[in-house]
Amino acid sequence: MSESHTPPSGSARVNTGVAHNARVWNYWIGGKDNYEVDQRVGEHVASINPVIRDIARADRDFLGRAVTYLAGERGVRQFLDIGTGLPTADNTHEIAQRIAPDSRIVYVDNDPIVLVHARTLLTGTREGATAYIDADVHDPDAILERAAGTLDVTRPIAVMMLGILNFVLDTAKAQEIVRSIMAKVPPGSFLVLTHPTFDTEVGGELQVPAMEFWNANATPPITARNAADITAFFDGLDLVEPGLVSCSRWHATSDAPAVPQYGAVAVKP
Repeated sequence: MSESHTPPSGSARVNTGVAHNARVWNYWIGGKDNYEVDQRVGEHVASINPVIRDIARADRDFLGRAVTYLAGERGVRQFLDIGTGLPTADNTHEIAQRIAPDSRIVYVDNDPIVLVHARTLLTGTREGATAYIDADVHDPDAILERAAGTLDVTRPIAVMMLGILNFVLDTAKAQEIVRSIMAKVPPGSFLVLTHPTFDTEVGGELQVPAMEFWNANATPPITARNAADITAFFDGLDLVEPGLVSCSRWHATSDAPAVPQYGAVAVKP
């Protein structure tokens, strides 16, 4: 295990005795903002399901390609990043504002560790804006209401939901959350989404024992979904080519190995 840096506590809600998804994910992608308990759980899950590290890195690379595409080719200047996780290299605002310094980004998470780091590290350009709101994906109305303090809700917004809907265990509820958010953003807005899957044709199969171990030893619990359920999140939207694919292969410049994590980008007509 790598040496971890002790993340600032910042809130009574921080529980350093139980692994947390944001910190374990941070460990998998080589970050240092995690505790020993996160490393132990991360190592055990990786021993059961070695592809998990590849998934974490592929998801992060997908974020970079998606934001680059939207800011560079589609002219998007507003990003709502829901479930941002711990800040690391090449965050959404850094990528977008390198391309367009006037880009405006709102990060959303409800983990106190993320909150402390975000307030310190997620600062943007003078021309644009970068804000962080402490909110839960289960309350999309509150997210949009508070995001409107930074974003112009009359102009297109890229809604980023990378690896977040797998924490909403009820599929109908997860679909309702997406519908609610996308109904309130204007035409020309985008949905950017990644989600783990058990589908064997997408980079191999996630191991059920690994997920069971995670849900017994970390918080919050997670679920995987099949292609049909994930495609349903894009109902009423137009998928950007190549559609729903392994996130490692979406707009990839090389023939990257597939991983069992879908990724897609779609536009609201």
